[in-house]
Amino acid sequence: MSILNRKARFQYHFLEHYVSGIQLFGTEVKSIRQNKANIMESFCQMRHGELYSINMYIAEYKFGTNWNHSSRRERKLLLKKQELIKINKKLKNPGLTLIPIELFFNDKGYIKMKIVLAKGKKTYDKRESLRKRDFFREIQQSFKLKNRIY
Repeated sequence: MSILNRKARFQYHFLEHYVSGIQLFGTEVKSIRQNKANIMESFCQMRHGELYSINMYIAEYKFGTNWNHSSRRERKLLLKKQELIKINKKLKNPGLTLIPIELFFNDKGYIKMKIVLAKGKKTYDKRESLRKRDFFREIQQSFKLKNRIY
């Protein structure tokens, strides 16, 4: 089970991938296990040498009572120091941003976030990707029609 940011591939060119841990409360983990999270509008920012995920939505846990979390708080991402330094240097280039594209459980059961160093697409790039997608869809449909037995 994973939570995806499907819009990101359409809006950005991906340059580098990173997998980071994420600092969560217990009620947040329980909400993610129930698939009640959204990373569509979220982004990542460097602050004081640390990386944070901002505007990620995790619904409040139904049985959380007074120990519940706020749904859109900033969450610290856990990476090695060398990776953080490398990312910080690359983010100084204009036009580059860090976008979370997937929230998933690894083999040990820990929640991880796949983040991508990305550059925004222009409108003509978006139109080109729409044309490619439609073209490949038409090809697949034509193969399906040819393989049918009448």
